[in-house]
Amino acid sequence: MSTLTVTAKGQVTLRKDVLEHLGVHPGEKITVSKLPDGRVEVKAAKPTGKISDFFGCLKQDDGPSLSIDEINEIAARGWAGKR
Repeated sequence: MSTLTVTAKGQVTLRKDVLEHLGVHPGEKITVSKLPDGRVEVKAAKPTGKISDFFGCLKQDDGPSLSIDEINEIAARGWAGKR
């Protein structure tokens, strides 16, 4: 269990080990749900957006096209949470 301190602005900072447990990286979002008896539930937010937002993200302007094997490796690293 972690104990967090509330700032004067009413904010808390989640510890790195908690964020890692959630699988959340800098810039990503979490959701907080209010439960009965003053409890809350914190979860990693599901990605939002359209598939078309992804198109072109692997495009290289100054080099050869990626091979299927290279694309598969990049996708595998992404699913594993590695960058």
